[in-house]
This record gives sequence, C-alpha cells and structure tokens, in this order.
Amino acid sequence: MAHKYNLGIIGNCSYLAYIDTNADVLWMCMPEFDSSFLFGGLIAKKKGGCFKINPEQSFKSSQYYIPNTNILCTEFESSRGRFRVTDFAPRFFQYERYYRPLMLVRKIEWLSGSPHIKVECEPRGDYGNIIPEQYSASNHIRYMNIGGPVRLTTDIPLAYISGKKSFVLNKNYYLVLTYGEPLEAPLEDTAERFLYLTKNYWQKWIKSSYLPNIFQEQVARSALALKLHQYEDTGGFIAAGTTSLPESPGSGRNWDYRFCWLRDSYYTLQAFNMLGHFDELEKYFEFIQNILRNDSGRIQPLYSVTGEKIIDEKILPLTGYMNNTPVRIGNAAYQQLQNDVYGQVLLTMLPLIFDQRLVIYNRSEVNYKAIINRLLQEIENTLEQPDAGIWEFRKTLQQNSNTLLFHWAGAHAARKYAVMIHEKAMIKKAESVIKKSTALLEKCYNPELKAYTQAIGSSNMDASTLKLLSMQFLQPDNIKAKQHLKAIEKSLKSSNGLIYRYRHTDDFGKPKSTFLVCSFWYAEALAYMGRTDDALKTIESILQYSNHLGLLSEDVSEDGSQWGNFPQTYSHVGMINAAFRISRRMNKPHYFI
Repeated sequence: MAHKYNLGIIGNCSYLAYIDTNADVLWMCMPEFDSSFLFGGLIAKKKGGCFKINPEQSFKSSQYYIPNTNILCTEFESSRGRFRVTDFAPRFFQYERYYRPLMLVRKIEWLSGSPHIKVECEPRGDYGNIIPEQYSASNHIRYMNIGGPVRLTTDIPLAYISGKKSFVLNKNYYLVLTYGEPLEAPLEDTAERFLYLTKNYWQKWIKSSYLPNIFQEQVARSALALKLHQYEDTGGFIAAGTTSLPESPGSGRNWDYRFCWLRDSYYTLQAFNMLGHFDELEKYFEFIQNILRNDSGRIQPLYSVTGEKIIDEKILPLTGYMNNTPVRIGNAAYQQLQNDVYGQVLLTMLPLIFDQRLVIYNRSEVNYKAIINRLLQEIENTLEQPDAGIWEFRKTLQQNSNTLLFHWAGAHAARKYAVMIHEKAMIKKAESVIKKSTALLEKCYNPELKAYTQAIGSSNMDASTLKLLSMQFLQPDNIKAKQHLKAIEKSLKSSNGLIYRYRHTDDFGKPKSTFLVCSFWYAEALAYMGRTDDALKTIESILQYSNHLGLLSEDVSEDGSQWGNFPQTYSHVGMINAAFRISRRMNKPHYFI
C-alpha cells in the first residue's frame, strides 16, 4: 500500500500546525517557523510530546477542510458515539491589520451518543530536551521553561487533562493553546467568534482569487496551502514547514526546509500574480529588498524568515520520521554558490514595476534602477562561474544550464526595464549578457542526445531544462525543442508517468523518487508545445498522488508513495502555474471567483 501523509495543516502566517487523522498535533513550531517544536511527534516519537483528542475505545475517523478555508475538521465515530474536532489558527482583519496570534484553537463538538474521550497536552522545548513544569489554575494550565509562556485555557476539567483520564463527552468543549499572550477573554464566545471570523476571512480570500477554468478545486487548495507558508511579519516564504522527512526511505536525503529560498521566488510570485493576490507579492518583495539592503556582498540561496544569514546545519539525536535519520535542523546550502538567484530576483521584480494594478505600492520610494543595475552586474560577474545549481549538489560545481537560463531571463528583464527608463548603458550591458548567456546555453546542447543537458560538458539529463521551453528560450516550432522534450520523456519519465529531476548518481546515490514539481514543469512544457491533451492527462495523473486533503508532497516514488517535506510549496506552486498555463493554451478564460 502506498505511503501517504495522513496530515492536514492549519496556520495563520505566524505559525503552522500539522494534525493527523487521530486529531494529534504531530508538528508545531513556535514562535517562528524554524523554532523548536512544541509538539514534534512527527520526527520524535519519545521526545516529541503530544496534543491528542481521542476516543477511549476503537474508532473510525475522517478528516476534511471547511470548504475554501484552512480550518480542519476531524470526525470520530465509535460504538459509543460521534464527535468532531475543529482546529484552526485565528486570522482575520481588525484594527487596520491582520490578527494572527500564536494561538491554536480546538473545538470538540459532540454529535451523538456518549463517547468517552481523552485529552492529552504535553508540549516540549528545545527539540524535546526540555519537559516543562506544569501549573494548574482555575481554568488553565501553564507550561514553564520551554522558551516562552505557553498556556492551555479550557473548560474541560483540568484534572482530566493533567491526569490523562477519559471522560464522557455530552456537550461541546474548547481548548485554546497560546504562546506568549494568553487568552484572557471569555473562552466559548471568543473561540466561536474567532472561528466565524477566520472562516469568513479564508472564504473571502478565495472568493477574490482568479482561478483557471480547469482544476479549480485543486488550484484553490494549493493557493490556501501556499498562503500559509508566508511569514507575514517579514514577507518571506518557506519551502515547507517540516524538517527531515526523507525523500525516500533510508536515503539520508533528510533536509530542513523551514527557510526562504530566493531561488524559488520567481515561481512563487508568478503563482500569486496568476491568482491575482498582490499583497503577498508586495510583502515578499519587501523581504527581498531588505535582504539586498542588508547583504551587500553575494546573495545567498536561502535565508531565515527573519533574514538571518547563518543557518548552521546540525544533527539531532531523534528517532526521525518512520525511523529515518539523520534528523537535521538548519541547512548548509546557505553557504553554496547558486548564481541563478540574481535572475530569479530580477524576474520577480517585473510585476512590481510594470503591473499598473499595483497602485498601492509606492514605486517612487524604491530605487529600482540601483537594484536592477546591481543584479545585472552580479549576473555579468558570475556568467561563467560554476555553481552548485538548482539541486544543491554538495560536491559538484559546474556551469549549470538552469543557472545560465536565469542569467538569460534575468538579463531580458533588466533590458525591459532599461528600455522603459531609456537607460542606454543598462540596455547595452543587458544585451551583452543575453548574447553571452545564449552562447553558453548552446554549449549545453548535446547533439548525440539531441537535448540540452544539465551543464556544459555533461551528458546528464535534467528536468530543470524543461524550463527552456516554458520560459521561451526555445520556440515551440523549433526542431530542437521537440527533440529535447522527447529526450526528457525517454530518460526521465518514471513507470507511473512522473518525472525524475535526474537519474544519475549524486552525493547520496541514485534518486529513488520523483521530484513532484518536475512533473508540473513537464505539463507546462507539453502545453507550451501545443500538446494540451497530454498536459491535462499529466495533471490528472499527478493529482492522484495528493493525500486525502489534496496536499502535495515534495517527492513521489514509483509505487505512488508520498515522501519528502510536506506539504511542499514548490509542488503547490507547480500545480497553480501549470493549471494557468494549460488554461491559457486552451483559450479558456480565467474566472474571478
């Protein structure tokens, strides 16, 4: 049986929580995305703590989102009765800003019968090394010495929780866990009001979204999942909210993705642009602008959500997900050379400059000329410099085709801006970079394979070269484009129709799972080449590898199992962008829903 992540996520752009089909909070980090977990059972069975709401007797459960929201419901049925747990992170607009506290609200709703349930709440600090002292008051439990004031406020008798005793559920109960500011207002009224306002917020957010005329439900869920991964305080987007979920069992490819990769910025903001959500785009550019302001030297591939540069990688003595080790926190890739970042950021800036819908953003206060000049200069400086590439090889530096493609695309973006402001010197430099990067990309062409390979002088095929098509380096009527796509299909397509990022041996051996976003890139390339029926079939095939809530993992093995960090923003971004690309190609209009 294929392995799936039986998890849903909730959040409010301040934190994320992962809740399984047993209503156990298996993963929740506070106060920031990359902080220590409060609940970490996902990767630490013994030291991870728990926050469970379960029937005492055997049961069946089902899980779903309230439509068009990030509010998660888990329903239980046992021989004694039925009940529902509704989990959410409050988020709504008040006092001219978004209210998004470090607060998890859990409503236990009686449905029928007399179920016996047990509630356990055992947070941990310092990745499981600290067991807090507990103090009970009249209606709350305080958990001390775990990094910040943590408090559980509830109308359940505290003796049942602290004593791990079951009780008969015959009415509704509420639990509110807070980090920092505690809940001092009336419990039930506040929880119900927050639930109503949060539901209203998310449904209005989707209602104000552009959706393609195909795969609307899946695009909406991807948009909701993607939104949760923006740390609103600074605007940065993390790649995933988890760490050390293996790309395949026993692979050792267990990475911490709770950071902001500038390399992904183009794809992420392209998705929000398609959806018609510009607040997120503007906020992310503020994050990038602060990175550029505070980092006058080489731009790193990744930063923390607060813009920290040093993200030291450590291995923790934890059991790991399904006993897969090592468990890593931090990511040493921050030290790598990944030179495509300059072109990525340049492309990210285009909507902010040219899209006239962004009238709120004060363009006059941003020195775009200086920023673009700097990024273009960095492209020119690194044009022929070998780097670690998009896949972050730890022992290999080469002139990667994906990096060269973003040099080419970034220079085109700079030229477009330079033409607008009549900056002749910048136009000349951009055109020079376009010419040189084009020539370098052609050196990646292998006439024997009739394809563009991973790097200059390499014979390895690479799924990132699909972007040579969708980013229009190769035109759809070009024989090289058709042959290249055929070579990708021959060399990288798996038995279940998904696309490997590459098949050759790297630092950790040969990949044993497909990297899901590559399959969405393939669908985009098919649409670009006019093969819309094949593109539609590819998306339909990919979607069967989502979990019960429509959430997508980073990797999928050939038996259909989900692996890698979850849910992966790259995968959901791929879903959104591919659906819009195919819809445009089919001449189907977008809907404003």
